Amino acid sequence: MKKSEKTNSKKIQDLEKNTEYGKDQFLTTNQGVRINDDQNSLKAGERGPSLLEDFILREKITHFDHERIPERIVHARGSAAHGYFQVYESMEKYTKAGFLNDPERKTPVFVRFSTVAGSKGSTDLARDVRGFSTKFYTDEGIYDLVGNNIPVFFIQDAMKFPDLIHAVKPEPDKGFPQAASAHDTFWDFISLMPESTHMIMWAMSDRAIPRSLRMMEGFGVHTFRFVNETGEAHFIKFHWKPLLGTHSVLWDEAVKISGADSDYHRRDLHDAIENGDFPEWELGVQIIPEADEHKYDFDLLDATKLVPEELVPVQRIGKMTLNRNPDNFFAETEQVAFHPGHLVPGIEFSNDPLLQGRLFSYTDTQLSRLGSPNFHEIPINRSVAPIHNNQRDGHMRQEINKGQTHYHPNSLGGGCPFQAKMSEGGFSSYGEKIDAHKTRERSPSFKDHFSQATMFYNSQTDIEKQHIIDALSFELGKVNTVEIRERMVGILSEIDAKLAKDVAENLGMKSVPKTEKPINKGVPADADQKNYEPTKSNPQTKKSEALSLFFDNPKTIKSRQIAFLCADGVDAASLKEMKSAVEKEGAYAKIVAPHHGEIKDSEGNMIKVDDSLLTGAPFVFDAFYVPDGKKSVDALSKEPDAIEFLDQGFKHLKPIAGIGEAKALFDKTDFSKMINDDKAGVLLADSKSAKKISSSFIKLLEDHRVWSRTEVM
Repeated sequence: MKKSEKTNSKKIQDLEKNTEYGKDQFLTTNQGVRINDDQNSLKAGERGPSLLEDFILREKITHFDHERIPERIVHARGSAAHGYFQVYESMEKYTKAGFLNDPERKTPVFVRFSTVAGSKGSTDLARDVRGFSTKFYTDEGIYDLVGNNIPVFFIQDAMKFPDLIHAVKPEPDKGFPQAASAHDTFWDFISLMPESTHMIMWAMSDRAIPRSLRMMEGFGVHTFRFVNETGEAHFIKFHWKPLLGTHSVLWDEAVKISGADSDYHRRDLHDAIENGDFPEWELGVQIIPEADEHKYDFDLLDATKLVPEELVPVQRIGKMTLNRNPDNFFAETEQVAFHPGHLVPGIEFSNDPLLQGRLFSYTDTQLSRLGSPNFHEIPINRSVAPIHNNQRDGHMRQEINKGQTHYHPNSLGGGCPFQAKMSEGGFSSYGEKIDAHKTRERSPSFKDHFSQATMFYNSQTDIEKQHIIDALSFELGKVNTVEIRERMVGILSEIDAKLAKDVAENLGMKSVPKTEKPINKGVPADADQKNYEPTKSNPQTKKSEALSLFFDNPKTIKSRQIAFLCADGVDAASLKEMKSAVEKEGAYAKIVAPHHGEIKDSEGNMIKVDDSLLTGAPFVFDAFYVPDGKKSVDALSKEPDAIEFLDQGFKHLKPIAGIGEAKALFDKTDFSKMINDDKAGVLLADSKSAKKISSSFIKLLEDHRVWSRTEVM
């Protein structure tokens, strides 16, 4: 043995003797094979499909998928509803998918919304990505559109998904924090993976704390394909556009709602459907000819990028309505099994390496979570299209198959079941040409990690920008390791100088740390670091209006919850006038009184109380109204909780209105000197102006919040 070989052998033996975790150890598979590249899955060419032979990827994701039983590892906390989808006009020019070609057809759907990071028992209002997954029960089989409420993701390759989730989950030595990214391990990972920068801007924006599941967008995230009857293909990006508009809560509000009602989103969705306020979304698609695949300054296969609507408009092609709650939460919401690989003819994959990994992961996860390859036989997962194949037996088999043969080809069974021709609806994969070397590489077109993050930030209003600054300051303020904070602020400086400066100041830094250009630590062992250095291009789109929550929102107060603060002796006329006005617009007038039961108005009528000052929480209401009536207002003025209701509403920019004697209660609040200030959004009128004030109040509520109030608070 040569001297160099002996030296190397001794070094390896010394390393193997070291059992202290995280100190001078090689990364290996569970079989002890040292891993050279833990960053990229094995692909046929740098932009080609992932290969099934990638034993490292399969082992890593298999182990990850089986880490929790039976709760989902991610998206554990969910809410769901039944409904239907109907296309507006035939899309046969682009796809042969039957449910997208028949405007008369109502395709049943089951939609599950979820948070990602927390457990089943975590709060609905955690700052988190929201899952938005739709199961279409089409005549041609199950189609699952498995997406999120954010159009991009943290990572580019499925190889890194277990690492991402490990980083955001409760720290393993502590077991906390729950459903929160504000801790060291998450930001350590993010600060070393610049490809996450764009997603972080979304996660720190108001998109991560939606007002309602009914008021958030949905996205397919990945690039898919439509294929028509002639075999022509187009790249596709999927969007769900809520007809109620896209709205959020404030961070302080989210924290308090979590304490007051951790089931806030789940309750809101359930109650809306029970009340007949059926949530609705339009399905939108961005259609890109295959010839334009390399037309843009970003790569269509990169899940950390979106396609700006200025470059490719979103065509709204149909509408989904959710109109029925589950009958049994466990049997339906918990046992539903989604999979991005559940396709129908006319819809296919792209070579997005994150999507390619998901195609393996989801089946593996269902096998662990639901305990059987027969999870498709659970009622909520059953196809409405007939099922005929030669798969038999297995744990919890429900189908009783008759006959002698369960193989193909056969003659004893008459050759059945037959293979279907394409003209008979048989699925045939799109004939994409692939000619490439096996490789663990990432395309250079995936290297720009900052341009779209900058575009997103530039697209926000000043209010939204400030919310992002506050969110980053809060999250990084929870990080104990100074070096991680400094690395992260360095990355923020690649997005926007003022953003980095403001966050640095909030973290007590005298200036933005002078760090070297952010370096991607997630690179293969033998890689040249220069080939992985993040870049920033000169993007075609500097700003996209559609990325702001303030863009294109309908002027509606439908299904909004308005707290009417009342007590015995409340003026009947001003109560009825406002109640009638808001209910006419589809909102709900909720009577909040000092006690439960009933109160008596000025005309002697008994009024049912919906909530009390003791059990109610101001954070769950969208606006506040105090009717006239001296006796009622006097009683409320003696209740500190009534004053707190209004003060919290004012702090959270909610519209506030009152009539006549309501001034006595308003005078005890923090906003007493801002009544009828145009920017404050606190309306007070005399007893004769109840009708006039109702229209002004509704107009304020149409804007969701009184954003101008921030200028006078």
